[in-house]
This record gives sequence, structure tokens and C-alpha cells, in this order.
Amino acid sequence: MREYLLTLCVTAAVTYLLTGPVRKFAIATGAMPEIRARDVHREPTPRLGGIAMFGGLCAGLLVADHLQNLSSVFELSNEPRALLSGAAVIWLIGVLDDKFEIDALIKLGGQFIAAGVMVAQGLTILWLPVPGIGQVSVTAWQGNLLTVALVVITINAVNFVDGLDGLAAGMVCIASTAFFMYAYRIWYGYGIEEAAPATLFAAILMGMCVGFLPHNMHPARIFMGDSGSMLIGLVLAAGAISVTGQVDPDAMKLFAGASTREVTHAMLPVFIPLLLPLTIIAIPVADLLLAIVRRTWQGKSPFAADRGHLHHRLLEIGHSHSRAVLIMYFWSALIAFGAVAYSVHSASMWIVLGIVVLSAVGLVLLLLPRFTPRAPRWAESFIPPRYRRSTRAFADGGGTDEAGETVEEPQERTPLPAGVNGATAIGPRSRFPERRKAGTPR
Repeated sequence: MREYLLTLCVTAAVTYLLTGPVRKFAIATGAMPEIRARDVHREPTPRLGGIAMFGGLCAGLLVADHLQNLSSVFELSNEPRALLSGAAVIWLIGVLDDKFEIDALIKLGGQFIAAGVMVAQGLTILWLPVPGIGQVSVTAWQGNLLTVALVVITINAVNFVDGLDGLAAGMVCIASTAFFMYAYRIWYGYGIEEAAPATLFAAILMGMCVGFLPHNMHPARIFMGDSGSMLIGLVLAAGAISVTGQVDPDAMKLFAGASTREVTHAMLPVFIPLLLPLTIIAIPVADLLLAIVRRTWQGKSPFAADRGHLHHRLLEIGHSHSRAVLIMYFWSALIAFGAVAYSVHSASMWIVLGIVVLSAVGLVLLLLPRFTPRAPRWAESFIPPRYRRSTRAFADGGGTDEAGETVEEPQERTPLPAGVNGATAIGPRSRFPERRKAGTPR
């Protein structure tokens, strides 16, 4: 566990430290497109954040290769090299798209090529656990097709959900954390070495997202772009393929001397590798399917961008940017960690009841977009300013100050246009024109 944590920390540190220089590079090279109709942000923001994330991926794999225990992963398996090769291909396609806006079909072809590169080096599905039947071996062609399909679907699901500041990185970080817990339990708890690559991939993916999130939270100073969203989607898919199609559930020895009921409960960890990847990307895949149906129904291309995604709908019903992101985080964590917890203690009804209660809480949050806690006057000095009555009065269009005098609504300021010295310059961000000091001439 110490070596996994060291790998995670190194990956996060390298990603975090590289993001600042990458932001300056993106501004200098003009990788800062104009605001589109479907965009939520109001200022042109540089992309190419995937360059820093790819640097973190390379650093994590390099450090793991020189650690005492994790070095055996590179000796016994070719999966880390397969991941690095596929990641390099998809990252290059993403960088070109962030800079030159390449065609959607070309990107789709690049995704197939990246998946094919990983398959050619051995990262593929060998068998599938099927409920009611057990372990089913698949032919080489079947395994390759399933692998490519899973990689392409996961990449596009993560890419589709990347619409708000910090949304994709946070959701993938939550998913990879849950996946790490499951894969580590299979590797350490059952002594199955085939689960070690998936555990390593999940740790590195967590580090990539943790290192990038401080720069990407609202208001974002840089976007990961397609070079980042497609990259983390590929890494997430690689871990799911590794633990799903190459870990033999029979090696867990779950059915020795067990009754029929015990076998039924013990079968869940066998089937969870098939279900967990689906639960991890459940929300992005649901958003992907809804987008395809919506655009096809309207007579548009499935790849035509619009403002109908789940996070856009949360904003339309009244949620703030930060609250919409937190709601998406909540549902991702509930689905991913709920699946992991149920796989560990499938016989416990408390877990089911907890998931039901938390789901009800999530529904309440969705139905109360404008809910703001009210604090009594005597407690205003102990709470954040945004929850104080005087602060809320400004947000509602005016009010009274502490002395009881009427306060007018502050006039809206016009944002500065983006440019070398504008709001997206290398220096400090500013949404409004510079205020002149008192007593100085204009």
C-alpha cells in the first residue's frame, strides 16, 4: 500500500507542477478557442491540460517500475506498456483536436487505433463471468471486439461529461478510488497477482485527477480538453479490462464447502468485475446514450454538440455551477462505492438501506435547486458570508445593511475581452476592469 500511495503522490505532484507551465504554453500557442454557444464559461480559457496529465501518467509508471514490489508488475505483465502505448496515441489525437479542432470521425478513428494498440500488446478480455452460467471463455476475435468497444464507449462517455469546471476530473477520481479499493482487495485479500496492474492503473489515475483538479475547479484556469478527457477515459477502461477479463474468479476459492445460499452470496465478487466498470461510468454512459437519442431524434449527427447534457439541465433548473458539480459527484460516489460495499457484504441489509436513504437525499437535492440555509442574526458571525442575510440581499437585487439603511443593487460590470492582458492572461485572473485607486486621476 505504501508503494501505491507513493506512486499516487508522485503522479499528482508532477501533474500539478506541470499544469502551470502547460497553461502558459497553451496561451502562447493560441490553444484558447472562442466561447461557443454550448459553453458554460464566460471567458476564453486555455486547453491542453492533458499534456500535464500525460506527464503525470509517465512519471507514475516510471516510479512504479523502480519500486521493489510494483516492479514485478512490469516483469510479469505487458499491460503497463500496452497502456502507455495506447495513452500516447489517444493523447496525441487529443492535443491535435485541442489546437486544430479536427473532425469527429477522425477522433473516433484515433480512438479505435489506440484501443487496437493496447489489444495488440495483450491488454484484452480473455473470459467473462456470466450470471447463471459461470466463467465463459471468449475467442480472440470476440475478446478483441469487446475490448475495443469498452475502450471507445468509456472514452466518449468521459469526454461527453466534461462540460463543467472540475466535473470530469472529479467524477473519474471518485470512480478510480472505488475501483482501486476493489482491485486492491482482489490482489491483496485473495493473493491474485493478475489484479496488480489494474490496481496500479487506478492509483495512477487518481493521482492524475487529484493533481489537475486544483487548476480546474470553478472558476477554471485551464481545461483538460480532449487530450485530457480521452486520456483518463482510456486509463479507466484499461483498468476495467484488466480486472474483468484476466482475473480468474475460480482462483478466489469462494465456493469450497459452501451451501447453496452461501454460494449465491459468494458469487457476487465473481460478477462484480463485470458490473463495477458499468457502475463506475453509469452516469457518463447514461448521458452519452441520452445525447445520442436526443440528437438522432432531432435529425442531427450523434456527434453534434448541444446544451442538453445532464450538467446543463442542472444549471437550467436553477442549480449553481458548483452545486451542479457536487450533485454529479454525489451520484457518482453513491453508485461506485455502493457497488463496492455491496460486493464485500452482500448479505447486509444495512448497505441496501443506506443506498436507498442516500438516493432519497440525492433526489431532494435535485428538487431544491434554490434552497439556501437561513441562519439567525446572532449566528451570522460564525457562518460563511454567503449565508448571511445582508449578503443574500445583494444577490436578490438590493436590501438593507446592518444599520437598516436601504442598499441598492450593485451595477453589473462588463467583463474584459480575452487577450494577452485580459482575464485569461498568464498573470492573476480578473473578471472586471481594474479599479483605480481613490484620489488618482484617470
